[in-house]
Amino acid sequence: MVRVPLTPQERDRGRRLGEVLREARGSRSMTAVAAAVGMPVETLRKIESGRVPTPAFFTVAALAGELDLPLDVLVEACGPPAEIDAPRTA
Repeated sequence: MVRVPLTPQERDRGRRLGEVLREARGSRSMTAVAAAVGMPVETLRKIESGRVPTPAFFTVAALAGELDLPLDVLVEACGPPAEIDAPRTA
């Protein structure tokens, strides 16, 4: 199976996701958080560094739950930038 390369926007979104998760983790160790959600610490390291820009939904949901980070905050932080309202032509 050939995997379609990620777009620059998808890679950027992955970096933003990693930043938000890293910030929410605060002073907690990566090892403690990874163990709490049942994932290898290397997987969390890759997500936080942006090397896994599209982690599975349930992985993100488990991390968000452990870090008391509402999913809507993640969506807002990692979603596409708001479009500027421009006049539309028909």
